[in-house]
Amino acid sequence: MEEQNFVNSGDKPTLLNIRNTARTNMFYRKEIWTGERLQLTVMSIPVGGEVGLEIHNENDQFIGVEFGVASVYFGATKQDVKFVGGVNPNYVIIVPAGTWHNIVNEGNVPLKLYSVYAPPHHPKGTIHKTKFDSDLADY
Repeated sequence: MEEQNFVNSGDKPTLLNIRNTARTNMFYRKEIWTGERLQLTVMSIPVGGEVGLEIHNENDQFIGVEFGVASVYFGATKQDVKFVGGVNPNYVIIVPAGTWHNIVNEGNVPLKLYSVYAPPHHPKGTIHKTKFDSDLADY
């Protein structure tokens, strides 16, 4: 099986170099693969940028850090969000459904991440060039 590069084939097995895919992504968020029960996106958070405080009530989320350093915040309620630790490419971040969270780029280079949602969260083909574009999305 050959590696498929940026081809959404949610109905087919796919081989992907996630490190290269995440590190070369220039978009704030790009959907890579969406199946019936799982979705893969990559993100590039600019220097000083953040994911933004958010909650996904219907989705567990697995986030892999591929490049850069960041601070992670979790909370059971929006008012209870607290710093829980720093991350680098040796870390993954696991966010259970219903958990408030934020990731802040603390480095001097773009933070490169990949995110797995179960079940899928973003529409197939989603590309957000910036966080502003993401904030405008209506879902």
